[in-house]
Amino acid sequence: MELQVDKLCVARGGLAVLKDVSFTVKSGQALVLRGPNGIGKTTLLRTLAGLQPALSGRVSLEAEDMVYAAHVDGIKTTLTVKENLVFWAQIFGTKTIDQAINAFSLSDLIDKPAGMLSAGQKRRLGLARLMVTGRPVWILDEPTVSLDLTAVVMFGDVIQTHLEGGGLAIMATHIDLGLKNAMSLELGGYKAVSALQDDFDEAFL
Repeated sequence: MELQVDKLCVARGGLAVLKDVSFTVKSGQALVLRGPNGIGKTTLLRTLAGLQPALSGRVSLEAEDMVYAAHVDGIKTTLTVKENLVFWAQIFGTKTIDQAINAFSLSDLIDKPAGMLSAGQKRRLGLARLMVTGRPVWILDEPTVSLDLTAVVMFGDVIQTHLEGGGLAIMATHIDLGLKNAMSLELGGYKAVSALQDDFDEAFL
């Protein structure tokens, strides 16, 4: 599998923030997006995942090939850890949640309501959802938020296993996850310049 992005222009609030973004990520590879806060990393990731339209350009894969994980954990607080994962497994048509439970050390929490978990435990549960989707392309926006060092290492291992199994990942993170086949893309060179945008406006983008 290969994800090709060609001359993509993405917008926030109707205003272009990145233009002519082009890159290729192949199976087994991860791409880490770099750039200062506000440059458009989240906007680009949401556009790639099909959550908002691009102004122009092309993404070679369909949204159905991808799963998106952002700052919200995507869990139901009234359901137990096991019930949350079973729910997502049923949505995506996968058969087992055991691998996700083991990978994120959730076995001691499976019968606990998600609403009673700590912030880090909720994050681990939200990320475990990736493993039950069966989708090859993981789009990740600051996935290590609320994770302690042990959990960050755990998550890095999960991504590495995903890559070695033929998947690929695109992420925005400031944390080195120790991935063996990771590339980086600096977004500063793709910043869109609008005649209607001055420094005052930019502070609110």
